[in-house]
Amino acid sequence: MAAGRRSATGDGAGVTAGLPLPLDGLPTPALLVDRVRMEANLTAMAGSIGEAGVALRPHFKTSKCLAVARRQLAHGATGFTCATPAEVTLRQDAGIEDVLWAHQPVGPAKVAFAVEAVARGGLTIALDSVEVAQPLSEAAAKAGVTVPFALEVDTGLHRAGVDPDKAVATVAALTSMPALELRGVLTHEGHVAKHGSDRAGLEAAGDLAGRTLAQVAEALRADGHECPLVSVGSTPAATSAPFADGVTEARPGTYVYFDANQVGLGSARIEQCAQTVLARVVSAQRPGTVIIIDAGTKAMSSDSIATAGILGIVCDVSGTPLDGITFANGNEEHGYLTGPGTASLRVGDLLRIVPNHACGTTNMWSVLHFVEDDRVVERHPIEARH
Repeated sequence: MAAGRRSATGDGAGVTAGLPLPLDGLPTPALLVDRVRMEANLTAMAGSIGEAGVALRPHFKTSKCLAVARRQLAHGATGFTCATPAEVTLRQDAGIEDVLWAHQPVGPAKVAFAVEAVARGGLTIALDSVEVAQPLSEAAAKAGVTVPFALEVDTGLHRAGVDPDKAVATVAALTSMPALELRGVLTHEGHVAKHGSDRAGLEAAGDLAGRTLAQVAEALRADGHECPLVSVGSTPAATSAPFADGVTEARPGTYVYFDANQVGLGSARIEQCAQTVLARVVSAQRPGTVIIIDAGTKAMSSDSIATAGILGIVCDVSGTPLDGITFANGNEEHGYLTGPGTASLRVGDLLRIVPNHACGTTNMWSVLHFVEDDRVVERHPIEARH
């Protein structure tokens, strides 16, 4: 294989040709990952989840990068959570043997994919209703495949998931269908974010979600079902939900990078944020009021649920936040910086933006750059994007 080329086998090897490269030599905008910060985040979460005595199954959607996933495995991850068929395929192609598809496989194309992916082995699928399960059961039975599934339970987010008091009846209905086999229960306690900076309230909500899910698992066991998997999943509640008695697994995602949203929730400090978007000032026609950078909405996440309320936190090239500057708006290729701090900015200045939501930002890019000591040391593809 030629030097600097990524292996076609999906081993997560990076491109190093022409590197290291100073940040000043990188075309902007560009997606950066501080490798030292990322490694510290991986170490800390592995230690915390290890203290909880539960398995760590990170959500792959945050990085969509095999190189990052390999580092998570090195830090003790037992498998991965995926949201899309493309993510499931990439994980299976990479030889990951325990994958949880935490999304409902609805529609003929997804049902066919689910059956094929289950036949490859190592895949558990989330289900929350008879309506979702029926077509999958029929297709799997026809193919001679048994589908391991986890019942998704709504512990407060009110998105997908069955109400806890309907879990026993739902599982009874699902397990009466051919080719379906219960593995356990899962929840995404994303609703804890509604507490914002009230960390005590957030922690209490996470604990309640974990206890609620564990109680559902106990009710299923009392009804005669084996329920070895009791899986919670979020970064903000990773310090509470996994510690509830009876929980067996945690599925945080954003922790690998953190972001402005997690800083606002008290889940991280700005110094822990590993993902940034490198940008340059491209117009300073209105100094002191509005400065334009070359990172707009196509470079950032505009997630409306992010508590940060901005597109990102503006930092200098070393990653130190700049006072008096707000990045609240943007067009496709232009970002608008406002506030008194913009008076010090000049055309050509390099900035690093901590995105409001790391997962959404990742999906905007095809390549990420690992950075150490303000130099690019590796490039890696971002895959399985929509």
